[in-house]
Amino acid sequence: MGIIIKPIVTEKLTVQGEKLNRYGFVVSRDANKLQIKDAVEKAYGVSVASVNTVNYHGKRKSRYSKSGMLRGRMNHFKKAYVTLAGEDKIDFYANI
Repeated sequence: MGIIIKPIVTEKLTVQGEKLNRYGFVVSRDANKLQIKDAVEKAYGVSVASVNTVNYHGKRKSRYSKSGMLRGRMNHFKKAYVTLAGEDKIDFYANI
């Protein structure tokens, strides 16, 4: 599996992409900033100015069902916020 798992497409990051040239990705938990930078540059053909990362701990979840109380937790994951240099842009909707 690669470094970049999927892009994050939300209203907040769409506005940041237009105004601040910043995009978000869910990345592999063991990837560092240099690996993320290289993966984004190779995948999208852009130059990356900076990379910020955030580790998320999976939340505990529970719900009631016919068979009783079900408990579990969501997966841990890591987000990377990538700021592009210059006038570079990433269009996530080009392949649709």
